[in-house]
Amino acid sequence: MKRIATLTGLLTLAAALSGCALVDRFAGGEASAGTARAIDPPGQIEAVHAAAIAQDQAVFWVSSNGCTQKSDLTPVVRRSGDTSVITLRRLRQDRCLRPLAQGVEVRWSFQEMGLAPGARVSVENPYQLPGAAG
Repeated sequence: MKRIATLTGLLTLAAALSGCALVDRFAGGEASAGTARAIDPPGQIEAVHAAAIAQDQAVFWVSSNGCTQKSDLTPVVRRSGDTSVITLRRLRQDRCLRPLAQGVEVRWSFQEMGLAPGARVSVENPYQLPGAAG
C-alpha cells in the first residue's frame, strides 16, 4: 500500500511539473532544464490611443498626465510564428496633474527592439480613446 501511495505521489508531482511547463509555453516563456518558471514582463500593459508600424519604427500614442517620457514605457517583443508581437508596458506611472488631451507620442526603432529591418510586426495592446478614463 505504501508503494502505491508513493507511486501516486510521484505521478502527481510529474503531472504538476509538466503542467507548469505547458502553462509557461502558452504564456510565451521558456522553461529551463529542470525548472518550470513563468516569465513576468516588467510593468503594466499600457492602453494606447494609436499605434503605427512604418519605416522600421513602432510609434505609439499614450495617455499622459503631463510627465510621461519614453523611459516610462518599454516595448516587450515576442515571436509568434513569422511575426514579432510588441506589447507596450508602462514602467512608471505619470503622477503629474496636467493631463494632455491627445496624450504623447513615443517611438522605438526596430534596431532598439532587436528586430530585423522589414520584420513583420503586430501590436498587442488594448486601445483607448484619447481623454477616456482608464
